[in-house]
Amino acid sequence: MERPLRFGIFMAPFHPAGQNPTLALERDLELVVRLDELGYDEAWIGEHHSAGLEIIASPEVFIAAAAQRTRHIRLGTGVSSLPYHHPLMLVDRMVLLDHLTRGRVMFGVGPGALPSDAHMMGIDPATQRQRMEESLGAIMALLTSDEPVSIQTDWFTLRDARLQLRPYTYPHFEIAVAATVSPAGPRTAGRYGAGVLSLGATSMGGFAVLGDHWKIWNEQAKKYGHQVDRSTWRLVGPMHIAPTRKQAFEEVEYGIHEWVDYFRNIVALPLAPEEPDPRKWPQALVDSGAAVIGSPDDAAAQLARLKKQSGGFGCFLIMANDWVERRASLASYELLAKEVFPRFQGSGDLTVNSREWCRQDHDRLIGGAMNAVLKEIEKHEKETGYRVAVAGPPPQR
Repeated sequence: MERPLRFGIFMAPFHPAGQNPTLALERDLELVVRLDELGYDEAWIGEHHSAGLEIIASPEVFIAAAAQRTRHIRLGTGVSSLPYHHPLMLVDRMVLLDHLTRGRVMFGVGPGALPSDAHMMGIDPATQRQRMEESLGAIMALLTSDEPVSIQTDWFTLRDARLQLRPYTYPHFEIAVAATVSPAGPRTAGRYGAGVLSLGATSMGGFAVLGDHWKIWNEQAKKYGHQVDRSTWRLVGPMHIAPTRKQAFEEVEYGIHEWVDYFRNIVALPLAPEEPDPRKWPQALVDSGAAVIGSPDDAAAQLARLKKQSGGFGCFLIMANDWVERRASLASYELLAKEVFPRFQGSGDLTVNSREWCRQDHDRLIGGAMNAVLKEIEKHEKETGYRVAVAGPPPQR
């Protein structure tokens, strides 16, 4: 039996600059609560410090608040930018969250995506990937070593360092490494036996390297004595659906243009279409495969496409955004849970099979039931001399 696909969101978040940030953050919390009710499996929360749209500075603080409002959904840092933090302080906060959430926390890591963040902290962007590797190595040692950890680098020091709490999750909470197009993410994940968060899985470049990323990830894991599992591979992509494709396109006119402008002109990440005409941006995103704007069937086709290209993965994360107004957004998430999830989880198969079995054996089953009723009527008539009237066609003998 094939393992069911899991679903969740990747919440950077992306809120238009200038709106009330307090209300925007409250909507983010409300969304996680609603996804918990709808049966979504995971929510990954970003860390950013500039550019005005991605306004969660501490995923750990957000997760702590969301955990108090939810019951089942797992909550991850998506991602913690390792060069921005001392590794002992960061892993200590994650261990605390692991206890407070009773094991619902996940630890997504990356080098940091916004050059403006690194600039404000005086970090040379050329050093960020190396620092991420150094930090993750230290964090893994702190989580797994029985001996004190001492490490000296040019940007942090660990001297006889040890955790005063072991994680709630044994042996520790799940860890995943961010990946886009380069092999750096899957190489690091393989080295430490971690999962992979493919943030640009639906972009043209990210989609093209999915198969290569699995190969690199798997090979590096074997090299360092680990075994990786496709169930720990998460693919991320934008997706908004409505009952019809026409309605979905109409709804995204609310906010998709500011989202595209952000990626084209502010953070310069490869998620925006190359199409110069803003009026054609939504269709260009769909045509390139970078996003789904359409019906449940369109969403299912995208997931099937990703599954074929990757060879299989464990969880699809919808990139949360403000393309549409709040009610349309919630309706899209509910429609996905109602009509798309069952196709990839097998959750509706048995109900359909049971219905069809009853349909095929209808005459035999109903006939048997009616004959049983008739026998009771005849028995009653023999005992009392009174015959009960029977509505409907006579039973088959």
